[in-house]
Amino acid sequence: MSNIKLDILAFGAHPDDVELGCGGTIAKEIANGKKVGIIDLTRGELGTRGDSKTRDIESSDASKILGLEIRENLGFRDGFFINDEIHQLEVIKMIRKYKPEIVLCNAQDDRHIDHPKGAELVSDACFLSGLRKIITELNGSNQSEWRPENVYHYIQWKNSSPDFLIDISGFIEKKLQAIQAYSSQFFDPNSNEPETLISNKNFISNVINRSADLGRLINVEHAEGFTSKKSIGINRLHDLK
Repeated sequence: MSNIKLDILAFGAHPDDVELGCGGTIAKEIANGKKVGIIDLTRGELGTRGDSKTRDIESSDASKILGLEIRENLGFRDGFFINDEIHQLEVIKMIRKYKPEIVLCNAQDDRHIDHPKGAELVSDACFLSGLRKIITELNGSNQSEWRPENVYHYIQWKNSSPDFLIDISGFIEKKLQAIQAYSSQFFDPNSNEPETLISNKNFISNVINRSADLGRLINVEHAEGFTSKKSIGINRLHDLK
Protein backbone atom coordinates (compact mmCIF):
# COMPACT_ATOMS: atom_id res chain seq x y z
CA MET A 1 0.00 0.00 0.00
CA SER A 2 1.10 3.52 -0.78
CA ASN A 3 2.18 5.83 2.04
CA ILE A 4 0.21 8.72 0.56
CA LYS A 5 -0.68 11.43 3.06
CA LEU A 6 -4.43 11.70 3.58
CA ASP A 7 -6.50 14.69 4.56
CA ILE A 8 -9.15 12.51 6.21
CA LEU A 9 -8.96 8.95 7.53
CA ALA A 10 -12.22 7.29 8.53
CA PHE A 11 -12.36 4.21 10.76
CA GLY A 12 -15.24 1.77 11.08
CA ALA A 13 -15.65 -1.26 13.32
CA HIS A 14 -17.26 -3.07 10.38
CA PRO A 15 -17.31 -2.67 6.61
CA ASP A 16 -20.30 -0.38 5.81
CA ASP A 17 -20.11 1.53 9.14
CA VAL A 18 -18.37 4.47 7.50
CA GLU A 19 -20.63 4.52 4.45
CA LEU A 20 -23.74 4.53 6.62
CA GLY A 21 -22.43 7.06 9.13
CA CYS A 22 -20.61 9.58 6.97
CA GLY A 23 -20.64 8.41 3.34
CA GLY A 24 -22.11 11.72 2.18
CA THR A 25 -19.46 13.75 3.96
CA ILE A 26 -16.69 11.62 2.48
CA ALA A 27 -18.16 11.93 -1.04
CA LYS A 28 -18.38 15.70 -0.63
CA GLU A 29 -14.83 16.06 0.69
CA ILE A 30 -13.46 13.97 -2.19
CA ALA A 31 -15.40 16.11 -4.67
CA ASN A 32 -13.73 19.13 -3.05
CA GLY A 33 -10.30 17.66 -3.74
CA LYS A 34 -9.53 16.08 -0.36
CA LYS A 35 -7.70 12.77 -0.11
CA VAL A 36 -9.72 10.31 1.95
CA GLY A 37 -9.22 6.72 3.06
CA ILE A 38 -11.00 4.14 5.21
CA ILE A 39 -9.64 1.63 7.71
CA ASP A 40 -12.05 -1.16 8.71
CA LEU A 41 -11.21 -2.70 12.07
CA THR A 42 -12.90 -6.07 11.37
CA ARG A 43 -14.18 -7.99 8.36
CA GLY A 44 -17.68 -8.17 9.86
CA GLU A 45 -17.49 -11.95 10.05
CA LEU A 46 -20.14 -12.23 12.77
CA GLY A 47 -22.78 -10.50 10.66
CA THR A 48 -26.02 -12.46 10.26
CA ARG A 49 -26.03 -12.12 6.47
CA GLY A 50 -23.23 -12.75 4.01
CA ASP A 51 -19.68 -13.71 4.98
CA SER A 52 -16.30 -12.04 5.30
CA LYS A 53 -15.25 -12.82 1.71
CA THR A 54 -18.45 -11.31 0.36
CA ARG A 55 -18.01 -8.22 2.49
CA ASP A 56 -14.41 -7.85 1.27
CA ILE A 57 -15.74 -7.63 -2.29
CA GLU A 58 -18.54 -5.29 -1.28
CA SER A 59 -16.21 -2.91 0.57
CA SER A 60 -13.95 -2.79 -2.49
CA ASP A 61 -16.94 -1.88 -4.67
CA ALA A 62 -18.07 0.80 -2.20
CA SER A 63 -14.54 2.25 -2.15
CA LYS A 64 -14.58 2.66 -5.93
CA ILE A 65 -17.97 4.37 -5.80
CA LEU A 66 -16.75 6.89 -3.22
CA GLY A 67 -13.39 7.41 -4.94
CA LEU A 68 -11.21 6.57 -1.94
CA GLU A 69 -7.43 6.83 -2.08
CA ILE A 70 -6.94 3.74 0.09
CA ARG A 71 -8.86 1.19 2.12
CA GLU A 72 -7.36 -1.33 4.52
CA ASN A 73 -8.75 -3.89 6.94
CA LEU A 74 -6.95 -4.58 10.22
CA GLY A 75 -8.59 -7.99 10.65
CA PHE A 76 -9.50 -7.58 14.32
CA ARG A 77 -11.98 -10.12 15.72
CA ASP A 78 -15.53 -8.99 15.09
CA GLY A 79 -17.35 -8.66 18.40
CA PHE A 80 -14.29 -9.46 20.52
CA PHE A 81 -11.65 -6.82 19.78
CA ILE A 82 -10.81 -4.66 22.78
CA ASN A 83 -9.15 -1.35 23.52
CA ASP A 84 -5.75 -2.57 24.67
CA GLU A 85 -2.10 -1.98 23.77
CA ILE A 86 -1.99 -4.61 21.03
CA HIS A 87 -4.98 -3.16 19.17
CA GLN A 88 -3.94 0.45 19.84
CA LEU A 89 -0.53 -0.13 18.27
CA GLU A 90 -2.09 -1.48 15.08
CA VAL A 91 -4.32 1.58 14.79
CA ILE A 92 -1.37 3.87 15.58
CA LYS A 93 0.54 2.32 12.67
CA MET A 94 -2.27 3.35 10.30
CA ILE A 95 -2.45 6.89 11.69
CA ARG A 96 1.30 7.32 11.35
CA LYS A 97 1.28 5.74 7.91
CA TYR A 98 -1.33 8.08 6.41
CA LYS A 99 -0.88 11.17 8.64
CA PRO A 100 -4.45 12.48 8.42
CA GLU A 101 -5.42 15.93 9.65
CA ILE A 102 -8.88 14.65 10.55
CA VAL A 103 -10.01 11.23 11.80
CA LEU A 104 -13.64 10.11 11.65
CA CYS A 105 -14.71 7.11 13.71
CA ASN A 106 -17.62 5.20 15.24
CA ALA A 107 -20.34 6.60 17.47
CA GLN A 108 -19.42 7.02 21.12
CA ASP A 109 -22.72 5.49 22.24
CA ASP A 110 -24.64 3.00 20.12
CA ARG A 111 -26.67 -0.22 19.99
CA HIS A 112 -23.85 -2.45 18.67
CA ILE A 113 -21.13 -3.00 21.29
CA ASP A 114 -18.35 -2.77 18.68
CA HIS A 115 -19.26 0.82 17.81
CA PRO A 116 -18.42 2.50 21.14
CA LYS A 117 -15.47 0.10 21.53
CA GLY A 118 -14.18 1.17 18.13
CA ALA A 119 -14.77 4.83 18.98
CA GLU A 120 -12.74 4.60 22.17
CA LEU A 121 -9.98 2.51 20.59
CA VAL A 122 -9.44 4.89 17.67
CA SER A 123 -9.76 8.02 19.79
CA ASP A 124 -7.17 6.74 22.28
CA ALA A 125 -4.86 5.64 19.47
CA CYS A 126 -5.03 9.12 17.92
CA PHE A 127 -3.71 10.61 21.15
CA LEU A 128 -1.05 7.94 21.68
CA SER A 129 0.12 8.24 18.08
CA GLY A 130 1.48 11.68 18.92
CA LEU A 131 3.82 10.37 21.62
CA ARG A 132 7.31 10.01 20.17
CA LYS A 133 8.42 7.44 22.75
CA ILE A 134 5.84 4.94 21.49
CA ILE A 135 7.83 3.05 18.86
CA THR A 136 6.12 1.48 15.86
CA GLU A 137 7.51 -0.10 12.73
CA LEU A 138 5.90 -0.60 9.36
CA ASN A 139 7.55 -2.60 6.57
CA GLY A 140 10.79 -2.66 8.54
CA SER A 141 11.04 1.10 9.06
CA ASN A 142 10.46 3.12 12.22
CA GLN A 143 7.50 5.47 12.04
CA SER A 144 7.49 9.07 13.23
CA GLU A 145 4.86 10.31 15.65
CA TRP A 146 1.67 11.88 14.29
CA ARG A 147 -1.42 13.20 16.02
CA PRO A 148 -4.47 14.22 13.96
CA GLU A 149 -5.72 17.75 14.60
CA ASN A 150 -9.29 16.59 15.14
CA VAL A 151 -11.23 13.39 15.88
CA TYR A 152 -14.96 13.35 15.17
CA HIS A 153 -17.54 10.61 15.71
CA TYR A 154 -20.27 9.97 13.17
CA ILE A 155 -23.79 9.12 14.33
CA GLN A 156 -25.03 5.56 13.84
CA TRP A 157 -28.09 3.66 15.09
CA LYS A 158 -28.95 5.85 18.07
CA ASN A 159 -30.22 9.36 17.51
CA SER A 160 -27.35 11.04 19.30
CA SER A 161 -27.42 14.84 19.50
CA PRO A 162 -24.84 16.14 17.00
CA ASP A 163 -22.27 18.76 17.96
CA PHE A 164 -22.22 19.88 14.34
CA LEU A 165 -23.82 19.00 11.02
CA ILE A 166 -22.33 18.72 7.53
CA ASP A 167 -24.48 19.72 4.56
CA ILE A 168 -24.43 16.75 2.16
CA SER A 169 -27.09 18.03 -0.23
CA GLY A 170 -26.17 16.77 -3.70
CA PHE A 171 -24.25 13.80 -2.29
CA ILE A 172 -27.03 11.65 -0.83
CA GLU A 173 -27.22 9.57 -4.03
CA LYS A 174 -23.49 8.80 -3.90
CA LYS A 175 -23.87 7.81 -0.23
CA LEU A 176 -26.77 5.47 -1.09
CA GLN A 177 -24.84 3.91 -3.97
CA ALA A 178 -21.93 3.16 -1.63
CA ILE A 179 -24.27 1.70 1.00
CA GLN A 180 -26.07 -0.48 -1.53
CA ALA A 181 -22.75 -1.92 -2.70
CA TYR A 182 -23.16 -4.07 0.44
CA SER A 183 -25.96 -5.99 -1.21
CA SER A 184 -25.69 -8.95 1.20
CA GLN A 185 -26.60 -6.70 4.12
CA PHE A 186 -29.67 -4.88 2.86
CA PHE A 187 -33.11 -5.65 1.49
CA ASP A 188 -33.23 -8.33 -1.18
CA PRO A 189 -36.63 -9.92 -1.89
CA ASN A 190 -34.88 -12.98 -3.32
CA SER A 191 -32.62 -13.60 -0.32
CA ASN A 192 -33.16 -16.68 1.83
CA GLU A 193 -31.03 -15.34 4.68
CA PRO A 194 -32.52 -14.19 8.00
CA GLU A 195 -33.83 -10.65 8.20
CA THR A 196 -31.93 -8.17 10.33
CA LEU A 197 -32.57 -4.64 11.56
CA ILE A 198 -30.88 -3.24 8.46
CA SER A 199 -32.14 -5.72 5.86
CA ASN A 200 -35.84 -4.83 6.09
CA LYS A 201 -37.25 -2.93 3.13
CA ASN A 202 -37.71 0.29 5.10
CA PHE A 203 -34.10 0.70 6.23
CA ILE A 204 -32.74 2.62 3.23
CA SER A 205 -35.73 4.94 3.45
CA ASN A 206 -34.83 5.48 7.11
CA VAL A 207 -31.30 6.49 6.09
CA ILE A 208 -32.72 9.05 3.67
CA ASN A 209 -35.24 10.32 6.21
CA ARG A 210 -32.60 10.79 8.89
CA SER A 211 -30.34 12.80 6.58
CA ALA A 212 -33.33 14.89 5.53
CA ASP A 213 -34.31 15.50 9.16
CA LEU A 214 -30.76 16.50 10.08
CA GLY A 215 -30.73 18.75 7.03
CA ARG A 216 -33.96 20.36 8.21
CA LEU A 217 -32.17 21.53 11.33
CA ILE A 218 -29.79 23.68 9.26
CA ASN A 219 -32.20 24.47 6.42
CA VAL A 220 -30.62 22.23 3.77
CA GLU A 221 -31.88 19.12 1.98
CA HIS A 222 -29.61 16.54 3.63
CA ALA A 223 -26.99 16.50 6.38
CA GLU A 224 -24.87 14.15 8.50
CA GLY A 225 -24.20 14.67 12.18
CA PHE A 226 -21.01 14.33 14.21
CA THR A 227 -20.02 14.53 17.85
CA SER A 228 -16.72 15.68 19.33
CA LYS A 229 -15.08 15.09 22.70
CA LYS A 230 -13.46 18.50 22.58
CA SER A 231 -14.94 21.94 22.03
CA ILE A 232 -15.16 23.08 18.43
CA GLY A 233 -13.91 26.54 17.49
CA ILE A 234 -14.53 28.69 14.43
CA ASN A 235 -12.75 31.74 13.02
CA ARG A 236 -15.80 34.00 12.72
CA LEU A 237 -19.55 34.01 13.32
CA HIS A 238 -20.27 34.09 9.58
CA ASP A 239 -18.79 30.60 9.27
CA LEU A 240 -21.88 29.27 11.06
CA LYS A 241 -24.97 28.31 9.06
